[in-house]
Amino acid sequence: MDIMDNYSRWLEYVKEDDLLEELKQIEGREDEISDRFYRELEFGTGGLRGVIGTGSYRMNVYTVAKATQGYSNYLNKQPSPQLSVAIAYDSRIKSDLFARTAAGVFAANGIQVHIYRELMPTPALSYAVRALNCDGGVVITASHNPAKYNGYKVYGPDGCQITLEAAEAILEEIEGVDVFDDVRRVDFEEGCNAGTIRMIGDEVVTGFIDAVSERALNPAEIDKDVSIVYTPLNGTGRYSVTRCLRENGYTQITIPAEQELPDGNFTTCPYPNPEIREALEVGLEKAKEIGSDLLLATDPDCDRVGVAVKDGSSYKLISGNQMGILLFDYICKIRREKGTMPEQPIVVTTIVSTRMIDKIAAHYGVEVKRVLTGFKFIGEQIGFLEKKGEEERYIFGFEESYGYLSGGHVRDKDGVNASLLICEMFAHYKAKGVSLLEALDSLYEEYGYYGEALQSISFEGESGAKKMSELMERLRNDPPEEIAGYPLLGVKDYAQGVDGLPKSNVLEFNMEQDVNVLVRPSGTEPKIKMYYLVRGESEADGLKIVSSLEEYFTSVCG
Repeated sequence: MDIMDNYSRWLEYVKEDDLLEELKQIEGREDEISDRFYRELEFGTGGLRGVIGTGSYRMNVYTVAKATQGYSNYLNKQPSPQLSVAIAYDSRIKSDLFARTAAGVFAANGIQVHIYRELMPTPALSYAVRALNCDGGVVITASHNPAKYNGYKVYGPDGCQITLEAAEAILEEIEGVDVFDDVRRVDFEEGCNAGTIRMIGDEVVTGFIDAVSERALNPAEIDKDVSIVYTPLNGTGRYSVTRCLRENGYTQITIPAEQELPDGNFTTCPYPNPEIREALEVGLEKAKEIGSDLLLATDPDCDRVGVAVKDGSSYKLISGNQMGILLFDYICKIRREKGTMPEQPIVVTTIVSTRMIDKIAAHYGVEVKRVLTGFKFIGEQIGFLEKKGEEERYIFGFEESYGYLSGGHVRDKDGVNASLLICEMFAHYKAKGVSLLEALDSLYEEYGYYGEALQSISFEGESGAKKMSELMERLRNDPPEEIAGYPLLGVKDYAQGVDGLPKSNVLEFNMEQDVNVLVRPSGTEPKIKMYYLVRGESEADGLKIVSSLEEYFTSVCG
């Protein structure tokens, strides 16, 4: 359909005051109209994600309803006597509205809905899908993106985000749905009264917290009387994280008041990403004020956690890769000491995560399994083991983007599980007079220094998408002979299928001196990501190598 015809059709059909007002405000402004209507909001492997607003290329009740109708059509083709789904939502703008909209569409399509009565973390949705024997699930969240974004993440019956094959099948169904003519809905309250929409009970919430608590290792010498500053960044983590920590004996928890309660505007952290220092400033000030050695921060949907620890008079952030190797080494060490290490243990990580994990795994006799980027592929590996009756072999999974999971209680990264383990590990080392930074330095001394960094370059709008595609094709078809002065040894093109993994639009460049770069377009945001994995003589040497790589790719991306 022509862009202007599409715009006119939305003017005719849209009833919501805020969406209609936005449509009227952009009348006659071709660039604004084109930005909202030049394409559909893309349903990728994780679902939808986009700017909140009116139009086919925005997150609104119509695009959410269309996606849900397509997902319902897909589910109704599955062999199940009584289909059901679970729904959770975070603190973002309109998350509750989008969740109720999705519930009404599912219910109108004969699918039983189980929905949390209040905002809950993404891992709690993964838990509910399996606990309630659902055929799928949805979380309304845009993870760590700025406040103008929201999203729609889709889960399968195994509690994992949907597979590539399922995503393609659901996309095909969505593409056959007319956003105004083909969507079936019932009113949310009517669905509740009819019993086709039910609230998820407290027993499921408690079951999730108990399942996380079972992952605690609790070494004998641990002293849980430690000061912890925790910020949920105005998201969903406040209830689940604090309840879990307190039930496990960590009672000295301080939450900065500015970031304690849900706030979709994220007033004190416009980019609520626990990877970046700016998002942690409020928490860092509180930690300094009370003299705490540890700061935890979970992103708005509480599936990822960032950490800062006291370093003299200041605080140092621990990266996702660094926390991954700290937790992995800690789990291996304590489980070996307690005699709970399974036979043939497995750690699962991604192709873009630190190569240091291989050294530590070899020391403990743990098999390393690498998967594509996205925690669903880690969750999928747990499912494969479960089908063989070998789930206990899985001891840890992590990805560089601050996602961790130490058990099979959920099939997605879990910020509640990670927060509990990090506090335990922190208390364990503190009882020995060792800081987390000192523990990290000891690992570097034993295994060598490995450095990692992520560089993201945004490509906004229609022209940006084209530039991203052209850049990937140029790198794929005409790779450079050297990168930042490091001669190229080889290229892995994951789009052709590598190491038995599904095909993916990722390029890996391997250079001399153990320098590696992976390049991939984001599946949820208009940006290209470069992952730098290097081995240096020291931290300073590693930073120097990373800096040269960043300079090179900044130039390449224009």
